[in-house]
Amino acid sequence: MVRTPLTPRERERGERLGALLRTARGERSMVEVAAAAGLSAETLRKIETGRAPTPAFFTIAALAGALGLSLDGVAALATPPEAAVDAVA
Repeated sequence: MVRTPLTPRERERGERLGALLRTARGERSMVEVAAAAGLSAETLRKIETGRAPTPAFFTIAALAGALGLSLDGVAALATPPEAAVDAVA
């Protein structure tokens, strides 16, 4: 199966998501947060660094729960501003 290349908007969303997760993780270790979410530390590392810019919904939901974030908040903060305007239109 060949994956279609990511659009610039998808890449930006992945970068924003990674930054959001790093900020929310704070001083907690990557291993600690990943374990609380039921993920491997490598999976969290890939998401935080943008190497996995389109993680599955359930992965994001698990991370949001482990970090005390709402899914609405994650979606709002990870969505590039121009994409949010497009979604409303």
